[in-house]
Amino acid sequence: MIQVKHRYKASCHCGEVVLKLTLPEGLVDPRRCDCSMCRRRGTIVASVPLADLEVVKGQELLTLYQFNTHSAKHFFCSKCGIYTHHQRRSNPHHYAFNVACLDGDDPFSLHQLLKEGVTLKDGVNHPSDTPTYD
Repeated sequence: MIQVKHRYKASCHCGEVVLKLTLPEGLVDPRRCDCSMCRRRGTIVASVPLADLEVVKGQELLTLYQFNTHSAKHFFCSKCGIYTHHQRRSNPHHYAFNVACLDGDDPFSLHQLLKEGVTLKDGVNHPSDTPTYD
C-alpha cells in the first residue's frame, strides 16, 4: 500500500520559525506574482486554507509587513529575513506559503515546477485596488 504524505514541515533559513502544513491535494495553485512585493522577492507560493498552516515554533520571531491596502499580511523571520508565508489579500481565508521553505526543498524540483507551468498572477492590477485619477 502506498501512503500519501499530507503533512509537511517548512522553516525559515535559520530554523527558528517552523510551520506545519496540511496539504492533502499537494501544492495548490503554485504561482508567482508581479506585484511590487512579489516581484522583488521572486518567490513561488502555493495556497492553503488558514486552518491548514500552523506556526509550531517561532511565532514571536515573525515580523509582519503590510503595504498599499494593508489587506495582505506578509510574515518574515526577524532573525534571518526569510519570507515564510502571508495571509492573502485576494482570498483572506487562505495563506500563501513560500514553497522553497518546505523541508526537503530541492532547487532542481523547483526548476522542474517552473518548467511545468507555475502561473504568473497580475498583482499590479489587483481587482481589490481602487483606481486613482490625477
